[in-house]
Amino acid sequence: MKKLLSLYTLVFLSTLGNAQEINFEIVVNSDLVNQTNQQVFKTLETSINEFMINKTWTNQDRANEEQLDCSMVLNLTGYSGTQFEGTLQVQIQRPVYNTNFKTPILNHLDKDISFSYQEFQPLFYNTSTYESNLVSLLSFYAFISLGMEADTFQEKGGSPFYAVAQQIANLAGQNQKKGWNQADGNRNRYWLIETLQSNTFKEYRTTMYEYHRNGLDLMTEDPTKAKQNIMNSIQGLNRLYSRRPNAFLNQIFFDAKAEEIVDIFSDGPEVEFQKTLDLLNKIAPFFGPQWKRIKY
Repeated sequence: MKKLLSLYTLVFLSTLGNAQEINFEIVVNSDLVNQTNQQVFKTLETSINEFMINKTWTNQDRANEEQLDCSMVLNLTGYSGTQFEGTLQVQIQRPVYNTNFKTPILNHLDKDISFSYQEFQPLFYNTSTYESNLVSLLSFYAFISLGMEADTFQEKGGSPFYAVAQQIANLAGQNQKKGWNQADGNRNRYWLIETLQSNTFKEYRTTMYEYHRNGLDLMTEDPTKAKQNIMNSIQGLNRLYSRRPNAFLNQIFFDAKAEEIVDIFSDGPEVEFQKTLDLLNKIAPFFGPQWKRIKY
């Protein structure tokens, strides 16, 4: 993990390395599709996994225990010929320093999934051209994953990865595919990468860094201080809430972190938590049932 921390002092985006940075697991679920021949869905799942696993996204050299975990569940709701529709659940976890534990940094449901795929069609990624919507979707979330992880190790460390994700989104948006454009909704891929890079929502990225680097990564060394730092990091989201009460990134944060916050403050050394609890109920009221379970 020390090696991983030092990697984020300088980010490389070339694809010359041989190490696998991300441990991918992709499942294609076709239960909702009325199709007797399931082979095409199995082939699709194999093709996606091979593409994601064999692609080297950066030149970072990581040990297995330093890999970022990314799981995707593609729930298909429609299929006709070579056209596929559905949703994509994306979950990302990164290792916590000096432990065997991995912490969730994204738990996001993308509802605007549509793409064409010919069985046994090879999948290729090119940084400067649009290959297919399927490749764009997978590559986009690969770089979102790397960017979000980098933000937890270094303030704004994810910026180079977000720049690549933005380029992918721009190219895909030119092809009028749903989910890549501003008019497609307010919680789609367009807004995800737009808000991640916007100074208007800077508190989200600061909170991600402080919560993980000064909080979780300190937990085995000084759990009381780690808890205090985590509470302080959440205060940053209050500033964001004051300006943008319905900010997409606030929802993104708590979708990933709500259950973990319950676990952190229901165990270990006691801290003065009431002010943080009041804040959580203010800025994340939809998670009220989770906050009621915190025993501090």
